[in-house]
Amino acid sequence: MPVSLAGVADSELVIKKSRFLGRIEPVAGRDEAVGIVGDLRARHPDAAHVCWALIAGGESAAVDDGEPSGTAARPMMDVLRHNDLEGVLATVVRYYGGVRLGAGGLVRAYSTAVSTALQQATLVPMRRTVDLVVTVPYALEGAVRRELDAHDATLGDVAHGSDVAIAFTVDEDAAAAIRSRVDDLAQGGAVWGSPTA
Repeated sequence: MPVSLAGVADSELVIKKSRFLGRIEPVAGRDEAVGIVGDLRARHPDAAHVCWALIAGGESAAVDDGEPSGTAARPMMDVLRHNDLEGVLATVVRYYGGVRLGAGGLVRAYSTAVSTALQQATLVPMRRTVDLVVTVPYALEGAVRRELDAHDATLGDVAHGSDVAIAFTVDEDAAAAIRSRVDDLAQGGAVWGSPTA
């Protein structure tokens, strides 16, 4: 199951006089990540590199910021993927110490900076949810609400017309079970849909 972070976690490494400031943090998407990286550049104007890796659904990214290709962002991304993280930005600010580390040394430094920050982090399981609406006769409203409670669904809008339309949000894994139970209760008379925006 994918996990995210409860908050920001930092690390600091010094390897052959180079200083690596690692950070991992939860983000909503690429726009937020780009803003954070811009702030880091402003706060660390003398840094040689500000490398970053983002896993956020279809907005994932990996930026080496001048380090040799594949030696910074890719190893950072590998740490995020290996730990099944989602909605997470990893950044490493490098202050060059005058001693070259070589490709292997850079890979180890960047991945260690992210791994060390991750050790300080609090992981939070991600809840994948779906939004649904079911329309049933009035006589079934109470039974449907009890099913929603039993599956930890979050009740949304309830519209009373000729029937009752109940909007709710539920874990993806529980959606099929709720549909099956409500269909049984309504003897095939439940009408399913998605909330309209």
